[in-house]
Amino acid sequence: MAVKESGSSKSAPLVSTGWLADRLGAPGLRIVDASWYLPAMNRDGKAEFAQGHIPGAVFFDLDEISDRSSDLPHMLPDPAGFETAIAALGVGSDDEIVVYDGTGLFSAPRVWWMLRIFGAPNVHVLDGGLPKWKAEGRPLEQGASTPRQARFSAKFNKTAVAGMADVAQALAGGSAQILDMRPDGRFSGEAPEPRPNLPSGHMPGAHSLPSSDLISGGSLKPAGQLLEAFREAGVDPDKPLITSCGSGVSAAIANLALEVAGKPQPKLYDGSWTEWASRGKPIAKGKK
Repeated sequence: MAVKESGSSKSAPLVSTGWLADRLGAPGLRIVDASWYLPAMNRDGKAEFAQGHIPGAVFFDLDEISDRSSDLPHMLPDPAGFETAIAALGVGSDDEIVVYDGTGLFSAPRVWWMLRIFGAPNVHVLDGGLPKWKAEGRPLEQGASTPRQARFSAKFNKTAVAGMADVAQALAGGSAQILDMRPDGRFSGEAPEPRPNLPSGHMPGAHSLPSSDLISGGSLKPAGQLLEAFREAGVDPDKPLITSCGSGVSAAIANLALEVAGKPQPKLYDGSWTEWASRGKPIAKGKK
C-alpha cells in the first residue's frame, strides 16, 4: 500500500504515524482532526479533541464547515465559505496537511476529499488515525487549539462532485456505476437508517460495498485487496464511478481507496442516501 514511511510524502494519499511523529512542529505542516460520529455512536468529536489530540492539531467540524442553508447534513459549503473556515483554522493553500480521525479511518477521508476538491495540493490521511497513534504511546495535547489565521485560496473542482440528477441519469443510462458504501442491512432495507423517518433500501441498480470491507484494524487494506473488494461488488474500478453512502462521509473511503490503488478518482454524491430517500426518488429493497 502507498503509505509514506519516510522521505518526501508528495502525492502519497497515506502517511504513517512514524512519518508524522518525526515531523511534529515542522514549518508548513498542518494537522487536522476530522473526527465525526453517527448519532448512534454516542461520541462527541469536539469534546474528545479537547481531552486529547495529536500535538498541533486543529479540529475540523464537519457539521459547521458545511452549507448551513441546506436541510441535508454537512453538505459542501461554497468555495468562499470553505476558504474562510479553513483559513481560520490556520491551514493555508501551500501547507502540507495530514488529516486523521478518532475511529482510525471513517471521517478523515471526507475532509481529505474536501480539501483536495477545494484546491489543496498536498493532503494526506494518517494511516490508522488517532487509535494507532495512542496505541503506540505517542504524545497527546489537551485543550482547544489557537491557530493563527492563514491564507487559503479555494479552487473548487466541481467535476469531482455528483448531484442527485447526475445519479439519476447514470442509473437510467449506464453512464456511470453507482457504489453504495453503507452497511449491508441498510442497503437491503432490512436495517433502519440512523436518521429518523428516513427509509432504508438503495437506488435501483446501485452496487453495494460496505466501507468496513475496505478496512482492517483501522487502516485501509492493501491495494490488491481493495481492488478485489471493488470487483467482488460488481464494480470496474477503471470505469466511471459515483460513490455514495448515508450522507457523503464514508463514501470518501472508497475515493481514498481508489487513490491508494492508483485508479481514476470517482465522483462523490454529496447528498447521498439522505437526499435520495428524502426527495421521493425510487427505492429498491433486497441484496441487489
